[in-house]
Amino acid sequence: MLAAERRDHLLGLLAREGKIVAKDVAVELGISEDSVRRDLRDLATEGLCHRVYGGALPVSPAVADYTARQAVTPDGKRKVAAAAAALVRPGSALILDGGTTALAVARALPPDLACTVITHSPTIAAALLDHPQAELFLLGGRVFKHSAVTCGAAAVEAAQNVSADLCLLGVTGVHPEAGLTTGDVEEAAMKRALAARAADTYVLASSEKIGAASRFRVLPWEEISGLITDADPHHPVVEQLAARGVAVLTAY
Repeated sequence: MLAAERRDHLLGLLAREGKIVAKDVAVELGISEDSVRRDLRDLATEGLCHRVYGGALPVSPAVADYTARQAVTPDGKRKVAAAAAALVRPGSALILDGGTTALAVARALPPDLACTVITHSPTIAAALLDHPQAELFLLGGRVFKHSAVTCGAAAVEAAQNVSADLCLLGVTGVHPEAGLTTGDVEEAAMKRALAARAADTYVLASSEKIGAASRFRVLPWEEISGLITDADPHHPVVEQLAARGVAVLTAY
């Protein structure tokens, strides 16, 4: 099999199965595992897969920069945002993560809702300036421009001094094996710090993130209260997560 044919085979396998196991492909094609690994390295360099131990997983489109991400599945993000906003009760305190789906949540909150919103995202804070009943707390630190949020030691320390009823957290990948992931190590640490300060944490995951993975794990499944997604309830990944006890809220 030519290199181009192997490439097409690997991409097709990734699309169908949601993962590639290098040793299985090697047996199937009658080639060495080293050859499969070289092909996967080439695909990863082109941004077409995310390499993991023993193979590869689908790469998340949500690792693009903030501006580009705003054009990715906007309808799905609005559905997820509407379902998430419905969880915010009057008088409660909300930790709202950064990112384009979290921004959609901010826009979905009723303008007259009396609540406290704690965020490390300047764009989230700006979006809530015209909500007269919402108290805003902006956590400072080094600005990570890729996602328009603050990260680093100062931001994590600031997060440790707040508490909330609910945390709405964004990720770039939701995969049964890789877990909840994102593309930057400091951003992952900041997300963990935010989730640790809330009684309940729900993950915001529009459909393009389901079955995808990024490099850094955010949280184990047992540390979240649920997943909010617009993905089909019969999506294989959604069914796997539900079977392992993850509460899945479907956003219509």
